[in-house]
Amino acid sequence: MGLSLEGKTCLVTGGSRGIGKAIALKLAEFGADVAITYARSANAANEVKAEIEAKGRNAKAIQADAVDFAEAEKVINEIVSDWGKLDVLVNNAGITKDNLILRMSEDQWDDVITTNLKSIFNYSKVAARPMMKNRGGSIINISSVVGISGNAGQSNYSASKAGIIGFTKSYAKELASRNIRANVIAPGYITTDMTDALDEKVLEGIKEATPLGRAGNADEIADAVVFLSSDMSSYITGETIRVDGGMAM
Repeated sequence: MGLSLEGKTCLVTGGSRGIGKAIALKLAEFGADVAITYARSANAANEVKAEIEAKGRNAKAIQADAVDFAEAEKVINEIVSDWGKLDVLVNNAGITKDNLILRMSEDQWDDVITTNLKSIFNYSKVAARPMMKNRGGSIINISSVVGISGNAGQSNYSASKAGIIGFTKSYAKELASRNIRANVIAPGYITTDMTDALDEKVLEGIKEATPLGRAGNADEIADAVVFLSSDMSSYITGETIRVDGGMAM
């Protein structure tokens, strides 16, 4: 059986750049119609939309605040209205506001917890109804290895990413009888525009802490998303798959 997403419709939150962009393009490459949400950069989002369409797939780029439940409803309702169903939801939207706990402000804590966890709740809750009507679906939540191992200076981010794992397991148990699967991907250190600014010594330290001896790339996360989106993972739910070169082993 070849790996194909032909006929599937997908939504990727935070899909205008970085890992989200790589996921959206890879899903389209394997035959899916793909919608993305974005917070601010309309130009970047429309470029992703155009790249998806260039692959011969239908595409949408929808501006939405991931924390706003009503906007999540609007996004998913538009997809279902225009495309008839939603097969795959990839919750990728998230932020970081790193600081040591003794210096971390209440706002830094609240912003990261709210954005990274409320967005998962919003889209997963709204997606449940059309997926139940369609008798199946796959939800893939992007966490992080720091949600497993913790990381100094990232207590807010680590807590939010650990929370995603707990939420996903609960969701998977609640929706399994409806043939809706929910899984987590926990990336390790992945090179993106955001990480390019890191100090060279920091990068070397990360590589030394990774058994495979290198950083990962966004396509390697996207490959795992394609697998969990496809029927080849039909008996996998509630699982956390680390894509981290062995970092959190």
